[in-house]
Amino acid sequence: MHSDLLDLARLLADPDLSGKKARKNEQPRNDRPESPTLDDALLSACKRAVDEKKPIEFKAAIRNTDRTVGARLAGYIAQKYGDAGLRDKSIVATFEGSAGQSFGAFCINGMQLVVYGEANDYVGKGMNGGEIVIRLPRNASYASNENAILGNTVLYGATGGTLYAAGQAGERFCVRNSGAVAVVEGVGDHACEYMTGGTVVVLGACGRNFGAGMSGGIAFVYDPENKLPARLNPDMVKLERLDGEADDEWLRECIKGHAAATGSRYAWVLDWRWGDTQKFFWKVAPK
Repeated sequence: MHSDLLDLARLLADPDLSGKKARKNEQPRNDRPESPTLDDALLSACKRAVDEKKPIEFKAAIRNTDRTVGARLAGYIAQKYGDAGLRDKSIVATFEGSAGQSFGAFCINGMQLVVYGEANDYVGKGMNGGEIVIRLPRNASYASNENAILGNTVLYGATGGTLYAAGQAGERFCVRNSGAVAVVEGVGDHACEYMTGGTVVVLGACGRNFGAGMSGGIAFVYDPENKLPARLNPDMVKLERLDGEADDEWLRECIKGHAAATGSRYAWVLDWRWGDTQKFFWKVAPK
């Protein structure tokens, strides 16, 4: 393209022809608003239910400025009941929109956090228990497995719990995971880096350097195009096919759980065609 065809008038236009407004920064920092956060609202709504060990549902819109949603509630539950937390799905919190950084951080038993939309980096950071579900927006018509729904460094340092995500994640998925179970429909580079435990199921494409420094745990990767062998970091892990009925049965039930939790049509098809699907799975395990 020739530069003389570019019209930069709107970019170079003076936003203040009067010359009365400031031309430079006038305050040293942008402080976070003092108003209660969505994380505060979630804790406030659920605090009594936690005290009385009663089930409760919470619903709200969420934006990318709403960070660490669920962390304060998880901390309150842990303070009262320790790692045991509450009974399964005692607290069901459903959000619609784009979750900000560290959604579901330190999630604990008894919590189920669901997002219809997408989530940014560090979902489930330090997750200890419970369940996080990231689904497509209710009116979405695109294929979940062909689009990103999570950011980078998901489940960093997680020790337990379950994550279901109907879409692709960014880079460094499940870094330092030591106990969580995760199902996702594609990952970027460096997935399962330094993983020491837990189970990861990838139902789609993987980036390079998969399994670098992975000393524990198991990963299952659906790879019909046979690209994983060239993208694996083989220093500490090996590739093999499914190991008999035990692997086959567990993996299929896991995919069914993912489909049920997220509504993923893609996952339902993989289950429906299981006779063919299972042939294309790799099992990644420490040597």
